[in-house]
Amino acid sequence: MAETSPPPTPGAESCSGEPEGEAGPPPASPAGQSEPDSPVAAPFFLLYPSDGAAGFSARPPPQQQRSWRTPPSPGSPLPFLLLSYPSGGGGGGGKHHPNYLMANERMNLMNMAKLSIKGLIESALNLGRTLDSDYAPLQQFFVVMEHCLKHGLKAKKTFLGQNKSFWGPLELVEKLVPEATEITASVKDLPGLKTPVGRGRAWLRLALMQKKLSEYMKALINKKELLSEFYEPNALMMEEEGAIIAGLLVGLNVIDANFCMKGEDLDSQVGVIDFSMYLKDGNSSKGSEGDGQITAILDQKNYVEELNRHLNATVNNLQAKVDALEKSNTKLTEELAVANNRIITLQEEMERVKEESSYILESNRKGPKQDRTSEGQALSEARKHLKEETQLRLDVEKELEIQISMRQEMELAMKMLEKDVCEKQDALVSLRQQLDDLRALKHELAFKLQSSDLGVKQKSELNSRLEEKTNQMAATIKQLEQR
Repeated sequence: MAETSPPPTPGAESCSGEPEGEAGPPPASPAGQSEPDSPVAAPFFLLYPSDGAAGFSARPPPQQQRSWRTPPSPGSPLPFLLLSYPSGGGGGGGKHHPNYLMANERMNLMNMAKLSIKGLIESALNLGRTLDSDYAPLQQFFVVMEHCLKHGLKAKKTFLGQNKSFWGPLELVEKLVPEATEITASVKDLPGLKTPVGRGRAWLRLALMQKKLSEYMKALINKKELLSEFYEPNALMMEEEGAIIAGLLVGLNVIDANFCMKGEDLDSQVGVIDFSMYLKDGNSSKGSEGDGQITAILDQKNYVEELNRHLNATVNNLQAKVDALEKSNTKLTEELAVANNRIITLQEEMERVKEESSYILESNRKGPKQDRTSEGQALSEARKHLKEETQLRLDVEKELEIQISMRQEMELAMKMLEKDVCEKQDALVSLRQQLDDLRALKHELAFKLQSSDLGVKQKSELNSRLEEKTNQMAATIKQLEQR
């Protein structure tokens, strides 16, 4: 809502039909005396829709002085802007009832929401592409939604003073609609958001990207017993205007939006409604139709560049994965070499044990019988040691087979990654070629525009010369007539 009134226009008239110059001061109180100690309320705007040619009609509230601001041109379909100045007259003793002022504020916000949603849908459909955070009608829509959610908020006392934030009501949505849990968790995980206002703005953007903003708002408005903890009884979210706005949000499901939250500063943005966007003359839109093709080409160029950046990031990620796989493959190769060396060592040790056992058997056959007992014990120990070494060898062979299978899997994964990288590189080459084509088309259009400007300049010079010759001929004819 505007806090200051715009300068009066020459065509402005009061609701009673009297000229603006004849409007006197506000009427006095019923006692006939002014009240110097009573505070003067700031003027506020009222916008009332109708089916007339002007696009809006007046529904004046009782006991108010009003001034109408006519549109810039009589034929342009622009809204009438109602400035309401609270007066000192009436039965309230110079002070209006708070419920009446809140009703006016709700009506203003609802009408602004209608204008914002309608303008956003029309401009998005005419544009025919995905909207981003730099799109002006989309920015104004979020500002209007922020004002609607802030209307009638209860102030919470903290150590730093009173604080009003609409993030609290939005957190309730995940309890009502399970699908909202994902965006609420995403908002809480964003590192750049430090204030509840920034989290609320990020939540609105993610809900619009999900095309579930209307569903979430309807679920929130239907639970007024939960909203009463955050809002006053006569706030917009507690009245029927909130349900109307939630129904209007269904139309936003036809547009596509894409926002990048990481680099955007949502905490320090100033939410001010730009009324000039909705009070423009209809002829201003005709002047921009000539640049539509160039704007579409530039939009395509920006989209291709953004896609190119995403593909470059993907290629870099894949290259990092390939490097990590190569390092792991090198490590596995080293481990395999160590395992092979260990197997060779064990085989040599087994051959040595076999030779020792055979030597012991031969010595037992040739030696005396009393030494056979001690030699038999040594032989059993050698057999036991041989059995342990054989088991160790089997374990090493199993580990080697596992390492070989893992290496084969890693090689297969590397081949698939290389194939994916090749496909991405081919797509990147084709996109770069399309970008070059778009740049060539842009240069061609700029050259055509320069040539057309040069032709217009030459024609204007020729026209001026013809006018000079016409003037000279007219002077000559006058001289001949005088002779």
